[in-house]
Amino acid sequence: MATETDSHSAADAASACVDSHGAAVGMPQLCGDWMGNQIFWLVVTLVVIYLILSRVALPRIASVLAERQGTITNDIAAAEDLKVKAEEAEAAYNQALADARAEAQKIVAEAKAEIQADLDVATAKADAEIAAKAAESEKAIAEVRASALASIEAVAKDTTGEIVGALGGKADKKAVNAAVAAEMKG
Repeated sequence: MATETDSHSAADAASACVDSHGAAVGMPQLCGDWMGNQIFWLVVTLVVIYLILSRVALPRIASVLAERQGTITNDIAAAEDLKVKAEEAEAAYNQALADARAEAQKIVAEAKAEIQADLDVATAKADAEIAAKAAESEKAIAEVRASALASIEAVAKDTTGEIVGALGGKADKKAVNAAVAAEMKG
């Protein structure tokens, strides 16, 4: 009977979670008779997962993250260096542009000064030529005037002598010359 009681208690224990055909009654995970076994395997599984993660997966993830962080840090530093170089290049460009503009202004001023100097020389030369030609013209006009006056005086003397002779008088050359000279002086 003792064996019967032991087999009966085993059958009772098994019968609480399993029916007479060996099928589970309800949810086997909630069977109190199997709970200790389930907790043991849960702890073993969690320890194995922890060991795998802590020894293999997490170090790989940490190295990838550290590598990415290093790459990001290096890229940021390189970007800062490039930004500084770009700012220096822009400042150099602006300085070169300002220098070029100043040089262009200087060249323009020099060219204007040269042109003005050449213009002044040409103007002075033209003024001198005009003055010389004006003097020549005045001289020529004076000569023509003197020649014309001499011709007019000769014609006036001849005409006066002829008029006096036509009017029936005798023209004295001295008197005609004196009369014409007095009229010519004004």
